[in-house]
Amino acid sequence: MNVAYYAESPADEAALKILTEAILGRQTEPVIHVGLRYRSWPTVREALRSVFLQLHYGTVAEGFVLVVDSNGSPSHSPTHEQPNARDPQCRLCQLRRIVEEAQQQARPRPHQAPLKIAIGLAVPAIEAWLLCGADPHVSEATWVSGLNEGHTPYTKASLKNQLYGTTHPSLPIETEAMVAAASRLAQNLEGLTNLFPGGFGTLQSSLKSW
Repeated sequence: MNVAYYAESPADEAALKILTEAILGRQTEPVIHVGLRYRSWPTVREALRSVFLQLHYGTVAEGFVLVVDSNGSPSHSPTHEQPNARDPQCRLCQLRRIVEEAQQQARPRPHQAPLKIAIGLAVPAIEAWLLCGADPHVSEATWVSGLNEGHTPYTKASLKNQLYGTTHPSLPIETEAMVAAASRLAQNLEGLTNLFPGGFGTLQSSLKSW
């Protein structure tokens, strides 16, 4: 299956590919495209419509998997799935709106089925997902509870230090650690789904519908 991966770094995309294939139960062929560059959140949000249309019209991509970090923004929750109940501050809700508007404006793909979409929100960062099972204190519930109480239970820097052994890893070190962690989690996704239901669980649900 030809799949375009879009995340905030090439290392994130390497880990995302492993997790996606574990959910789908099959290998994927990454779609390389000029529009797919690693970016910060504001640029991802601004570029998404163009990236979607480029993939829709100009590639053989059958699926599009997108994951961003939540940082300090609201986590995605089941209430956001209700009609007219999206949170305008939730990054996953924002990305869904952008993609849906682009889908409505796009013409049908000649000789191809509509592009399948799966979006995830890593709370507060993809490193938290990859530490699942290694640090029992890292979860969506812990993060949300801390924010509700006016503090952060851990930081992105501390997550990076745990996963990479440094807060400023090189891309090769980052990629190696992410691939190793994703490969471990791919053997049993249940814990990841249970601890990160809003961000990873939503991604998994979308992928299973493919």
